[in-house]
Amino acid sequence: MLSFEVCNTARLRRDPRYDGRFFTAVKTTRIYCRPVCPVKQPLARNVTYYPTAAAAEAAGFRPCLRCRPETAPFCAAWNGTRSTVARALKLIDDGALDDGSVAVLADRLGVSSRHLARLFERHVGASPQQVAKTRRVQRAKRLIDETDEPLAQIAYRAGFGSVRRFNATFRELYGRAPSTIRRRGKVFP
Repeated sequence: MLSFEVCNTARLRRDPRYDGRFFTAVKTTRIYCRPVCPVKQPLARNVTYYPTAAAAEAAGFRPCLRCRPETAPFCAAWNGTRSTVARALKLIDDGALDDGSVAVLADRLGVSSRHLARLFERHVGASPQQVAKTRRVQRAKRLIDETDEPLAQIAYRAGFGSVRRFNATFRELYGRAPSTIRRRGKVFP
């Protein structure tokens, strides 16, 4: 945590470089703000500084309705829907759609499956299923290139539910069977 003097100077100057790095809690109003808040400055003896919005709330302060401290930089809310998409992509990388559905993934993220599809279209340009499919193919391609494992084993390790689906996806994407990629001496891009 920054010192009281540093925080107080930044607050009085409304320095945007400190936005999100600390929060000002006003003892008399029980409200906490961002250092860039445009409200009338409280007296230094009436303020306390907290490193996070959660710490200020835990101490019994409520967020300012004017500067919206819960949306300060570095907070998850500040990233908005991008943070939801980033969490979804991480879960997809971890195999959330290998066994589960988009509805289950959306439920884990606290949004509806329709909303998740809209977010993916806006931020990624593809549906969650398409992203999962691409990631599975990429994993499989890497395993084909780097190992001598049987293709059936690679299909399951890459997240495909069946060898048939594995073969069909490769034919759709590369226009050939996965076995031809391995046979060509790994020169296929």
